[in-house]
Amino acid sequence: IINNYLDGTQGGATDKVSPSGMHFWDSKRKVDYVLAYHYRKRLARPPPGVGSPERTCRSTSLALVSNGGTGKGRVKDDGQRALEEWPGLPGVEGIVLSPLDTLEEEKHLQREEYERNLVEAGLEIEKDPENKSQGLSFVRIHAPWQVLSREAELLKIKMPTKKMYEITAEGGILKTLNEIWCKLTEPLQPQVPQPENTKMKILSYPFSREKIYLYDIKDKDTFFDNATRSRIVREILKRTSTKARNSMGINTLIANNVYDAAYPLHDGEYEGQNDDMNERKLLYREWARYGAFYKFQPIHLIRKYFGEKIGLYFAWLGLYTEFLIPSSVVGIIVFLYGCITIESDIPSKEMCDERNAFTMCPLCDKFCDYWNLSSACATARASHLFDNPATVFFSIFMALWATMFLEQWKRLQMRLSYFWDLTGLEEEEVSFLSHPRPEYETKLLQKKLKNKNITTEDPNKDEKEKLTCSDRMPGYAANFGLILFMIMLTFSAVFGVIVYRITTAAALSFSTNETTRSNVRVTVTATAVIINLVVILILDEIYGAVAKWLTEIEIPKTEKTFEERLILKAFLLKFVNSYAPIFYVAFFKGRFVGRPGRYMYVFEGYRMEECAPGGCLMELCIQLSIIMLGKQLIQNNLFEIGIPKLKKLFRKLKDERTEPKEMDTSQSKDPQQWDLDYILEPFTGLTPEYMEMIIQFGFVTLFVASFPLAPLFALLNNIIEVRLDAKKFVTELRRPDTVRAKDIGIWYDILSGIGKLSVIINAFVIAVTSDFIPRLMYQYAYSQNGTMHGFINHTLSYFNVSHLKAGTQPANSLFAQDVLFCRFKDYREPPWSPNQYEFSKQYWAVLSARLAFVILFQNLVMFLSVLVDWMIPDIPKDISQQIKKEKTVIVDFFLKEEHEKLKLIESFMARDKRKHKSGTKSRRSRAASFSQFNRSPKGSFTSFSSQHTVV
Repeated sequence: IINNYLDGTQGGATDKVSPSGMHFWDSKRKVDYVLAYHYRKRLARPPPGVGSPERTCRSTSLALVSNGGTGKGRVKDDGQRALEEWPGLPGVEGIVLSPLDTLEEEKHLQREEYERNLVEAGLEIEKDPENKSQGLSFVRIHAPWQVLSREAELLKIKMPTKKMYEITAEGGILKTLNEIWCKLTEPLQPQVPQPENTKMKILSYPFSREKIYLYDIKDKDTFFDNATRSRIVREILKRTSTKARNSMGINTLIANNVYDAAYPLHDGEYEGQNDDMNERKLLYREWARYGAFYKFQPIHLIRKYFGEKIGLYFAWLGLYTEFLIPSSVVGIIVFLYGCITIESDIPSKEMCDERNAFTMCPLCDKFCDYWNLSSACATARASHLFDNPATVFFSIFMALWATMFLEQWKRLQMRLSYFWDLTGLEEEEVSFLSHPRPEYETKLLQKKLKNKNITTEDPNKDEKEKLTCSDRMPGYAANFGLILFMIMLTFSAVFGVIVYRITTAAALSFSTNETTRSNVRVTVTATAVIINLVVILILDEIYGAVAKWLTEIEIPKTEKTFEERLILKAFLLKFVNSYAPIFYVAFFKGRFVGRPGRYMYVFEGYRMEECAPGGCLMELCIQLSIIMLGKQLIQNNLFEIGIPKLKKLFRKLKDERTEPKEMDTSQSKDPQQWDLDYILEPFTGLTPEYMEMIIQFGFVTLFVASFPLAPLFALLNNIIEVRLDAKKFVTELRRPDTVRAKDIGIWYDILSGIGKLSVIINAFVIAVTSDFIPRLMYQYAYSQNGTMHGFINHTLSYFNVSHLKAGTQPANSLFAQDVLFCRFKDYREPPWSPNQYEFSKQYWAVLSARLAFVILFQNLVMFLSVLVDWMIPDIPKDISQQIKKEKTVIVDFFLKEEHEKLKLIESFMARDKRKHKSGTKSRRSRAASFSQFNRSPKGSFTSFSSQHTVV
């Protein structure tokens, strides 16, 4: 066993468990990272007394502990004796390996080489003994100070210096309002540790070993926090390679099943009897419980524990949820306005007045009778709740709301960047996403082998090798074809539901039950929406998997490129899937019906469906509300809670089934932190979390003219969603690797695009789907007295029933003899006109008004959005001043330190000159004197420049 030894002299020492579950067995070195793998020994146990493991290891509770160069001779002696006493290990002749044993042996050799390379990189490792014939084992990794300081300098990680400077607070009325707000919201603040002096900020600067004296190092063990330590180790793991199978880091090894998992540890348990408080337990108590739903999020603690990328997500989600409060209030007011004015709405009264006796044309051929418009009174009254002048105002308000939300997010993002020291974040520092992916390396290796470039004489040629567009062309072609197929599949599903609605409506019309016939429209609409919801949920899961697979066959080079392409594909497919049924109801339903005597048919017998007498807006509202609420309840909550628990249970059952029930005395009765974390679900990224919120943002903004209560339902969902996501991150997921990020990336562009698209869609919903424009035109152009009296009669055209096609007339009409003309909703010439049934002048006037409104609305709202964008600066004024001040403070701080350093050297030179003149024999080197100047009680900082390692 290379660079490890069997500590047989301290048999009982390793029976002690790590007190906190966070350290090596010596209880001193902190576990910064854990590698987990399943092992399987080749042979069954030898007979007792013949080189049995019990005799070989003397104590089954022995750990394999890396100790660098210590005890290397002993490794050889113990290892050789083990080979002699235990047949079946590598090196013993006469053993025929099965294919499974050969694969396991190859993995074992890869692990040995990889761990040896990690030790050579300066890391310290500790391994569990493999006492079972097969089972799970862990490799714990610790990064000493020398490695941490070297890598921090390489990664340009900003660390706190000794310098602090005052933050200039905003004055005047803003300061007063802020103080009042803080007092009012004090009960809502989470009880987490706050900085002692909030008016002072510690100056941070990229770590440098040559300038070690600048940093506030009180204790080497705690100078780098747990998140930074694990991030540094992860970088080393990702760039450490093995010669076997040309593995390029830990990602490739996990992809090849050499290791099962690699993860940093959580800071202990989140709940328990012990009184030891850690950051995980604090986050659970103040943030990740449903009982803390009313509290603000401890964003700075979230960022400290999970990293900047996850911190920015929760900051964005929190701001989005806060912004939903005013939009929900306005939406409720708009809805209440519709409720209050429903009794005074003249068109609804006219439609409900039975004295008007508008005899309408049959809704289907042969089996449907003529009907009275007053029978649709309930639909008309319900439509007014959402189809009233207030919805136009609400659409403009929501467009400006979306702009203000994005502007406020940019300001908050800049504020967080300043306090989290991300303002000067360089591309080299964001190195987590810049490593080549294992799939890219494998494909590149295959190309090199194919081109025989590995054996070329030119060493630089191999380094320049990369995948070109021609290599990726099959992936691009598959992407184009499959995405097109998936979009067509979505449209086919929508068309299938349309056919269901048409055929079901026709079938129910044949019913002899009067109640069934009278509720045809309600039954068909409700069942069709539920079918749509189920199809959307199923296709969403399929599209997520397909988008991932399509991105993988493109073979992106880095994680960042992979993530961006995956987001675009998944968003495109899920956007089309979620909104296609809603787009159909809003803009296509009822537009291609035809007219009595010349209807359009599907499958030569079924008429195209038409809107309800009150218009399609009510149906659009029902469709939008059920799909939105169904997705939030089922997909965002039930799936999010249930699926991780099922995966965890399945993985636990799988491990119990594969591991034999053998006694393992090396494992303590109480599981350690690495055991508990391994059971948790691995973190797979923030894409699903963002995606569900972006789709919800679309529901809130795109069709808000038809459903003013959408922001309210989104707010109620998000109050639960924040705590649900928090609980998932704290209790159900392994601790993610900390990733530094300046912004939310491509998601901001998607949000901005949805905001602009919402202006256009709401303009068309108001102009085309609702009756706002026809009502406006009638009141100011066609009404005799400037009121809405006569509007219903104005929108209904006449049709001579004798012009109906043979076989389409009502078969058993109750009052067919009395009907000469029936009415239908459209602007067409009457039968007595020379151009009978052609579009009337009113039709073209209303159409022109609709298009004019779309252009006017779009340009007005876009102008107001640009005005809001211009009026609100992206960077808050106080933050802009602080950033400038910080740059000045850095320069002054360095000049002062260098000046003191120069004075110190001059004093040493003067002292040495005096000693030289007085004939002092104990002359010291001035450079050595300076390097040993700064001492601490725990040790001294020698010349750190001597510790530089060529990386």
